[in-house]
Amino acid sequence: MGDRPSDPCVLVIFGAAGDLTQRLLLPSFYNLQQAGLLPEGFAIVGVARADKNDAAFRDELKESLARFVKGATAEGQTWLAERMYYVQGDFDDAKTYENVGAKLKEVEQAHRTGGNALFYLAVPPAMFGPVVRSLGKTGLAREERSWRRVVVEKPFGHDLPSAQALNRELLGVLKEEQIYRIDHYLGKETVQNIMVLRFANGLFAPLWNRDHIDHVQITVAETLGVETRGKFYDTTGALRDMVPNHLAQLLSLIAMEPPNCFDAEDLRTEKTKAMRAVHLSKEEVRANVVRAQYTGGSAGGRAMPGYRESVGVARNSVTETYVAMKLRIENWRWAGVPFYLRTGKALAKRRSEVLIRFKRAPLALFHGVPAADLTPNDLVLHIQPEEGASLKLSAKQPGPSLKLGEVNMTFNYADYFEAEPKTGYETLLHDCMLGDATLFQRADNIESGWRVVQPILDCWAESGKVTLPEYAAGSEGPEAADALLARDGRVWRPLNGKV
Repeated sequence: MGDRPSDPCVLVIFGAAGDLTQRLLLPSFYNLQQAGLLPEGFAIVGVARADKNDAAFRDELKESLARFVKGATAEGQTWLAERMYYVQGDFDDAKTYENVGAKLKEVEQAHRTGGNALFYLAVPPAMFGPVVRSLGKTGLAREERSWRRVVVEKPFGHDLPSAQALNRELLGVLKEEQIYRIDHYLGKETVQNIMVLRFANGLFAPLWNRDHIDHVQITVAETLGVETRGKFYDTTGALRDMVPNHLAQLLSLIAMEPPNCFDAEDLRTEKTKAMRAVHLSKEEVRANVVRAQYTGGSAGGRAMPGYRESVGVARNSVTETYVAMKLRIENWRWAGVPFYLRTGKALAKRRSEVLIRFKRAPLALFHGVPAADLTPNDLVLHIQPEEGASLKLSAKQPGPSLKLGEVNMTFNYADYFEAEPKTGYETLLHDCMLGDATLFQRADNIESGWRVVQPILDCWAESGKVTLPEYAAGSEGPEAADALLARDGRVWRPLNGKV
């Protein structure tokens, strides 16, 4: 994220009555204003079906900040509220876009926004195409002396063909440089720090290859079940919900080659090249992909019904709430290094992290030494809930005899930089307004993630209705996922407690 205010502009939120706006977008813009990163010429126009006016939309800002921003000031609320406007209308009604155009002119006169507009699609995925087509038909997406950009949320398609079709549809109206496909994981400090850690430290750069790394684990675990999203989730599942976006982003950042520079195009090209080197045949899907579903138990400190007992879920559902897999990357850097990915709901602990396990040092020097089973050197990148990194080492225990012990060197952003928790969207939203696409996905980035997932979807479709393995809510996951690593002589880093 740059350290200067963005260009003057209007943020137009389609779907402004939704949870995303209240929980993440409005708090993020408050945080940006407090950091001095919003220009005076800034305004927000909310668009939704709900029948309300500017005053009601401004009241929602106060409610949102009271819930999601600790210590929000009256001055900051007032600054933002004075720049908030509302347009009521259906997204498939041409009149709505005429009213948005009129509101943009009104806001331009009041706040001198320079004619620049950022359209944020906080709408159901089925509406991405129709809204963009309407922006094109009404001329709202046209760039003349000002810029017009569109932010598209996930899920971006539900398989490879649909993602390709959506890309074609958007690119039929907009230029690639106008499209910002957002993944809030890339707003996390630790995710961005992966690039700095890899390429700015002489310690790690020479070791980041098959000669020194034994394997990589990528984990995105949640304690929440499907809650009130049962109907949506039952048509989606853990694989579609998390792997082609969040986990694919982490995988590509860990695996990519050094870009020529931190230019958006160079960086996104290297990420796509890394994903294209991932191979997963149907035979490997059958052997190396595990799916499972949670049953009743206790997760996150509360009792939880089984997935099939959740509201909106079919009683005979075979939708997976957990998926784990072993992938291979067929290039010079990673040949022979397995990448293990897992994600699931209703697990023992909320944890998103990347573990890089380095190969063990030779044991010859330590024969006969107590506890000479050397501690593996693990570099763990903690993404949430804490943001930071830790490195596990072997060390001599205090005392007259030579005994080996395990030590952890840990760095937390909150401790070291006294960083306040943010939503994860601030960096991304500010970059949109600056025109910096480094942390956003290009069309080929999106499609490369789905290319990894598509063989799994195809294989599962051919399998038909199956009986899924189960795991109790609040557990570490299914036994089959443990077996996936056990046959390679490895174990998952535990979700609950230290390794």
